[in-house]
Amino acid sequence: MIRGSWLHGSWLHGSWVRGPWRAVSVLSVTQVIAWGTIYYTPVLIAPLVAAEHGWSLSFTMAGFSLGLLVAGLVAPFVGRSIDRYGGHVVMAVGALVSAAGLTGFALAHGRTAYLLAWVVTGAGLAASLYDPAFATLGRIFGAAARRPITVLTLAGGFASTAGWPATHFLIGSTGWRGTYVVYALLMAVLCAPLYAFALPRTRAAATMPKDVTGPAKPAAPLLPPGGIAFVLVTAAFTAYAFVPSALAAHLLAVFGRAGIDAATVVMIGALFGPAQVAARVTELAFGRDIHPLTVGRAAIALLVVAFALLALFGITPATAAAFSVMFGAANGLVTITRGALPLALFGAEGYGRMMGRISGFWLGMQAAAPLVMAFVAERASDATALGLVAAFTLVALVCFATIRRPTG
Repeated sequence: MIRGSWLHGSWLHGSWVRGPWRAVSVLSVTQVIAWGTIYYTPVLIAPLVAAEHGWSLSFTMAGFSLGLLVAGLVAPFVGRSIDRYGGHVVMAVGALVSAAGLTGFALAHGRTAYLLAWVVTGAGLAASLYDPAFATLGRIFGAAARRPITVLTLAGGFASTAGWPATHFLIGSTGWRGTYVVYALLMAVLCAPLYAFALPRTRAAATMPKDVTGPAKPAAPLLPPGGIAFVLVTAAFTAYAFVPSALAAHLLAVFGRAGIDAATVVMIGALFGPAQVAARVTELAFGRDIHPLTVGRAAIALLVVAFALLALFGITPATAAAFSVMFGAANGLVTITRGALPLALFGAEGYGRMMGRISGFWLGMQAAAPLVMAFVAERASDATALGLVAAFTLVALVCFATIRRPTG
């Protein structure tokens, strides 16, 4: 049974509708929409865009990489701005910028216009996905933001579950251009007002000096945010960012080229989402007293074991299914850790700026990963490409293992 303290505490200090936990309710809705409309659409729409314009699929997907690169460049500014102005301002602007970019896709008829639309969308993306949401929760809840972050990622885990079927339906009903128009309206008419008018505007330091999930606890010792520990945290998450981005683009194709039939490959891929959500539910239920660094180390170690499984026993339906489950569980936990670990190690002061710096490197690596893995797979082999992804996983594990928690 899930312990009730976090839920009881949220109602004790203010309801999900009127208190600070309203931020989690708002962001849970907007994260599903933002991920579903911006991040998960290219895999379904890019082939249609390429076919209509006579472009190569690689060029069409390169636009997505450009958008992620722009998001990485903008992310540090977004983080600092959330610290200063709040998510109700910055994320509302991000939703409107995203809407402009999505509208640009619907209107684009040439390469230049298409790439410019991705530049605009990338800028909006930097203020729309998990990292700005984490920064917003950090500003509102302060050191008590770990539980809200976990609940938010639990809701966000359903973004692909909702986004892909919705995109498929809209493509069939309105075409890919009409789909982008609908999504632009969702970002502008629903998400932007929710951010602007429904997100709490309070700061934790001024309104909630105690942990919103229970009695006040002695302040934990913290590390300086500019020291070697922060470099290691950033390096760990940057190295790991290569993994989900590369595998999301290529893993199912690798399994198919290994001889697994298409229907089975799809079923194996479908295991990722439920495993991700299950891991987050488990963390919510039992992870309250476990340090985020321990959670991160365990998650990355699980993924190392998953790669070892493929290396030792080859790619079969059974090993591929096990890998998908282990990868999903690991990724679900790392997403929580990305929000919770900087808070636990360095504190809530300047949390938005820290998340912006980490997000900049994360998004830059995400932009490069699919292209790098495709190059390695084409020039060498799928096994070599998987080995490269495993190497990045090991780098992340070494960085996490090297970090020392503060004492005092």
